[in-house]
Parts: sequence; C-alpha cells; structure tokens
Amino acid sequence: MTAMSVEKKVNGHAAAEPGFDAVALAKADAIRTRAAAEADAARIEAEGKAEAEKLLAAEKAEKERIANERAAMRLEKEKADHAAHLAKKAAETAKAKAEEEKAQQAAAEEEAAEAERAAEQKRSENLWKWGARGIYLVGLIIAAPVQFLAFWDEERPFMIAAPALLEGLALVLACGAAWAVAHRRDVLPYRIGIMAGALIAAAINLWHGLTDPAIGLNAGLIGAIASLGGPIVLMAYEHGIAQKADGIPSYRERRAAKQTKLEADRAREKARREKADAEHAALLEKKAAQARAAEEQKRKDADRQQHHPEVWAVADALRSARGSAFVTEQIWAEAWLLVTGCKTVGITLDIEARGRAQQARVKAAMEMPIEGPLSLINSQIKSRQKRDPEAPDGRRNNGGTPPVRRPGDTQPYSEGARRQIGRETAARKTEEKSE
Repeated sequence: MTAMSVEKKVNGHAAAEPGFDAVALAKADAIRTRAAAEADAARIEAEGKAEAEKLLAAEKAEKERIANERAAMRLEKEKADHAAHLAKKAAETAKAKAEEEKAQQAAAEEEAAEAERAAEQKRSENLWKWGARGIYLVGLIIAAPVQFLAFWDEERPFMIAAPALLEGLALVLACGAAWAVAHRRDVLPYRIGIMAGALIAAAINLWHGLTDPAIGLNAGLIGAIASLGGPIVLMAYEHGIAQKADGIPSYRERRAAKQTKLEADRAREKARREKADAEHAALLEKKAAQARAAEEQKRKDADRQQHHPEVWAVADALRSARGSAFVTEQIWAEAWLLVTGCKTVGITLDIEARGRAQQARVKAAMEMPIEGPLSLINSQIKSRQKRDPEAPDGRRNNGGTPPVRRPGDTQPYSEGARRQIGRETAARKTEEKSE
C-alpha cells in the first residue's frame, strides 16, 4: 500500500517540518506582514501626496484663472474709466469752447453795439454842431442887413462897420467859449459876453424897427430874434459839449441814478426789516427755549427732591457753595457719588449687588458641564485603568501593526470633557500619593 503524503499549512504557509524553529518562521512571517503594511502605507502616502499635488495644482490653476479674470476685469474697468475720463474731458473742452465762443460773440455784439452807439453819437453831434452853426449863420444873414440899414449914414460912412462889430462880438466870444471848452477852462465869462453882445444887437434892431419906417416893425423884430437866436443856440451846443467834457451827468442820467439809489434804499430797508424780523423771531424762540428749559429744570428738581431727598440735600448744598442758579447734571452726579458711592447716576449698592449676583449665575450656567443624555463628557471619558500585560492585543488582527491614523479621525474633546479629565487626573494623582 502506497503511503500518501499530506502537505500541512499554517495561515496559508507551509507548516514547519519537524526539526525547524517555529519562532524563526513566526518572525519571518511578521517581517513579511510588516513589510507589506509598510508598502501599503507608502503606496497610500504616495497616492495621498499625488492627490494632494493634484488638488494643489487644480487650486493653483483656479487661483490663477480667478486672478487673470480679475486682472482682465480691472483692465476693462480702467479702460472704461479712461474712456469716461476722455469723454468728460472732451465734453468739458467743448463746453469751455462753446462758452468762450459765446463770450466772444457777446463781446463782439457789445463792441458792435458800442460802435453803433458811438457812430450814432458822432452823427447826432455833427448834426447838432452844424445845425447850431447854421442857425447862427442864418441869424447873422437876417440881422446884419437890418443893422446895416440902421447904421448907414452918408455923412459918417465909417458907421457901416458897427454891425460887423456887434455881430462879430458875439461870434468871436462864441469861438472863445469853444476854446474854453476844449481846454477845460471857465466858460461863464464868454457866455456873459455873448449874451451882452446879442442883447445889444437885438435891442438896436428892435429900436430901429420901431423908429425907422424904412426898416419897419417886422424887420426889426425878426432882426432882434435873429440876433438873439443864433448865439443862444450856439451857447446851448457849447454848454452840452462842456458838460460832456467835464463829466457832468445829464438830467436823464441824474434821474436814472436817483431811481437806482431809491431802489437800493428800498432794498436796504427791506433787508433791514427782514433782519429785524428774523432777530425778533430768534429772540422769541430763545425766550421760549429758556422758558421750556426752566420748566424742565423745575420738574427735575421737584422729582429729585421727592424721590431722592438725601442726595438732593447734598446736591443743593453743593449748588449753594458753588453759587450756581440750579442743580446741574454735574453737581447731581457728584452728589449721587458722595451719597451712594456709585458713579452711575441711578445705581445704588443694592442694585449693583443684585446685578453682579445675576451676572455670576449667568456665567456659572454658561460654563457648567451638561449632564444627562445630551452630555458629551461621559461619552468621551473612559476609565484610566492600567492594562494587564498578559491581556491579548485589542487592536485589529494585523500582526500587531497599529492602523494608520489621519487628522480628523477622532472627534475633539469638548471643553467640559477636558475640565473633567483634568479633575479626575488630579484626584487620581492625589490618591496615588496618599497610598
């Protein structure tokens, strides 16, 4: 009968033949297990590092993408701001140019209007000047023949020069008045001389018209008017020129200035009345505010005197010593501190004690551990009994190699659990020292 050989195995490996060391085989098996575990740990670590690098690379790429997007958005915003700035600057430039053109146009229109006024003044002045001189010449033409007829005498032919003297006297004095105006001299003597010569000539013409039938009343009267009219018109012209040269305002200018002054006086009077009304209203409001403040102070004093007589006595003494009209808030606060010892007005020692007691209770309730089914202390505290050296290893069956632990696998202890562990540790050390 053929003997059959049976292969014996232990844990998947060939069983040791008689005569071999079982301890060596177990050590070898442990080494292989540990090597496999280390290899798995290295592989897991490598995979974790690769995954972490991948995550870091993805995160870095995302950050770069976000940074690029932000940079692009910032660039677009800067471009938009720059475009808006250019548009605003262009609008301001266009507005300034339009305002400048408008100002130039207004200045040109004002200059044209001023030139037109100057031209009109020049034209009217020329008309007035030559009209006055023309009237004087016409008057001379009318008055001179009358005087020639009046002074003609065959026995005394030299008297024919008398009309030239009388009429020429007014003409020369009129030229002197024009010179005085041009050189800013006194014109009154020349005007007096002009009127004296004109009156003499007019009187002679009128006398001869009345007494000489050859001349007649009509010719004498017209001659007298002509002798007076020409110089008067010429003096009126010279008077206007003199006033303009001296800067004397005309009647129209004086009336406009008077009207402007009257309007300014009215505006000042109105402003003065408005200011007086405002000051009166402010005074009334101030008095009303003072009355309200006095009434409020009276109410405060009565209320404090009724409910806090001890503090009121001290406050009233302080007020009297300091010469104050009433108990101010500062005086009341000082009196409250002196009487109650509390800095806060309205707080007494009883209120302060009750408040602090309540605060202590709230603090104790917030810091005490939670007992009962919701407590996290008992679930996180285990007995600290010493482990028996002969007790089997409670870890998983992996050849004694502890499992790989990573951060976050264990929930952290609560604050109450930490305090309880500290108290139990201290009590245990105390018991060990006493034993």
